[in-house]
Amino acid sequence: MNPYLNNPVYHALSTTDASFNIGNDDVKFFHPEVSPFAGFDEENKNGFEQLHDLLPQGRKILYAIPSPIAAPNGWEVQHEIEGRQFVYEGGIINGSFTKIVPLNETHVEEMIALTRLTKPGPFDKRTIEFGQYHGIFENGKLAAMTGQRLHINNYTEISAVCTHPDHLGKGYATALLQHQIQIILNSGEIPFLHVRADNDRAIAVYERLGFKVSRPMFFYFMKRL
Repeated sequence: MNPYLNNPVYHALSTTDASFNIGNDDVKFFHPEVSPFAGFDEENKNGFEQLHDLLPQGRKILYAIPSPIAAPNGWEVQHEIEGRQFVYEGGIINGSFTKIVPLNETHVEEMIALTRLTKPGPFDKRTIEFGQYHGIFENGKLAAMTGQRLHINNYTEISAVCTHPDHLGKGYATALLQHQIQIILNSGEIPFLHVRADNDRAIAVYERLGFKVSRPMFFYFMKRL
């Protein structure tokens, strides 16, 4: 297991996604319109205190860690999700994805609406800046999409995998996932992703495509007091 993936947010903001970091060398975080994620080195015992000093009252963050934690001083845990991290171990995909089209800033409001409906994870006005967002449209409306999020050296996270409830069962998520895998592998990188531990349907799709579980990952949505 790659040790960088043990602390994906901190290592993304320390490596390939460093241009997004608006924290400092010790604690790192994104602009909230890009992502609520924040992180710090595993050896930093004062990370939450440092974040508390840097961020304004009421600021919300998302913290990811492989083991459960208690609410740190000065922070309110609003929601906790037990998840799993998967890394792709399958082969090269050479598919033709004619229905899949790139998404851009003109689609952002529709993308936000789809993620609010399906809840694949946080998505805001600038999340598209992570890159490689693609979708499938039905009758001129966004029916499904995927994109990328954290980039850690040669690991790239697939994110925002979601399908409108009216279009479930059509294979759109599988096609979009295969398309993302193809993009990432063709770039010489390794795909990984995160999923809720109780999302059996999604996990079955990921495993069928060649993803293998890497580690548990707990997600804490917190608000600075």
